Amino acid sequence: MLFARIYLPLALGYFISYFFRNANAIIEQSLVRELGLSASSLGLLTSAYFISFAAFQLPLGLLLDRYGTRRTESTLLVFAALGAIVFASSDALVGLVIGRLFIGLGVSACLMGAFKAYLVWFPSERLPLINGLQMVAGGLGALSATTPLQFALGHTDWRGIFVILGIVTLAAAAFLFTVHPEKPQTLQKSGTLREQLEGLGSIFLSRALWKIAPFTVLTQATQLAVLGLWAKPWLRDVAGLEPEVAANILFWMMVSMTTGFLTLGVVAERITSTGWVSPMTLGVGLMTVFVAVQLPIVLEWTAMPLLLLVLYSFFSSSGILPFSALPQQFPKHLAGRVITLLNVMVFSGAFAIQWGIGMIIDLWPTTASGNYSPLGYQAAFGVLLLLQGLGLAWYLLSARILPQNELR
Repeated sequence: MLFARIYLPLALGYFISYFFRNANAIIEQSLVRELGLSASSLGLLTSAYFISFAAFQLPLGLLLDRYGTRRTESTLLVFAALGAIVFASSDALVGLVIGRLFIGLGVSACLMGAFKAYLVWFPSERLPLINGLQMVAGGLGALSATTPLQFALGHTDWRGIFVILGIVTLAAAAFLFTVHPEKPQTLQKSGTLREQLEGLGSIFLSRALWKIAPFTVLTQATQLAVLGLWAKPWLRDVAGLEPEVAANILFWMMVSMTTGFLTLGVVAERITSTGWVSPMTLGVGLMTVFVAVQLPIVLEWTAMPLLLLVLYSFFSSSGILPFSALPQQFPKHLAGRVITLLNVMVFSGAFAIQWGIGMIIDLWPTTASGNYSPLGYQAAFGVLLLLQGLGLAWYLLSARILPQNELR
């Protein structure tokens, strides 16, 4: 019973967070048709979620330490509900962006808040399983934002969907506030604000962070930008698939991503425990496979889009491995801030990349059928592939470039 009170409200919050994150991938055609959005406007609109999410990560850590998960996350979810209603009632890009900003802010605690709560309530040996179950909840939210959302659009429009989401999110906030327990003795300050900022500064100046950050940020931001918006338009405009078929492929992509979250972590733990390879080296190796899988997408090999994108989604989940490997290179009291800082970089990158893809696509005129030009996708995804290749090269060569003294 205690496990259910702890887990279920947090799992529901993360389910909703992932649904919000990926919903625009399905409703994008309706938004474009009704509001006349360009590709860059669509990218800006969807990526607004990421920038408000990222901007609040550092204050979030302070709030979680001071007020705990129950009060912090339930309060923020009210802002997500407000954002959904604003989004549903807007008739212009500005209103949609404001709504999306509120949504990103409102769900910003749904993962980190859960991780903090599990750390407080469960023994360390149970955390890999509990954290894995939290990621599964997010995966289920991503799954729901594919074929089920496409089906729901046959019965209401995108505005109705977001009104319902607002109501569900408000109910989730109340559920979390009333059901989730919290240990009062854990709500304590972890040093002064100045001390916490000094800790962040030492991490930001460290060689360990800057060795892996570019490659991690570029691969993870690409994954978030593509799966959260541009995969479905690519399936329509380049692979030539109907919306229902594209939504079904998105469904299996989310299944593959969720499977990757579960299996790659377990495999990485077992392999690295043997001492054959370090956790970071294994993570970089798997992330390199993810980069390699993108080459057929850039070359527009569309004969087997399901297989191609399932592989893409599976190996895209490898980007979570540095989040466990990097903190091991710092003192334990800085571990939370290491993860938070890397998370800020990833989500800021996702904002830039998701918007940037749209800006590049807009450089080419639309086709006679009104779809985006395949050349635009090829150029955008080609730029991303090149950047990730440079990120990998930086990781491999950084030992010769970065200063040897490491600040901690």
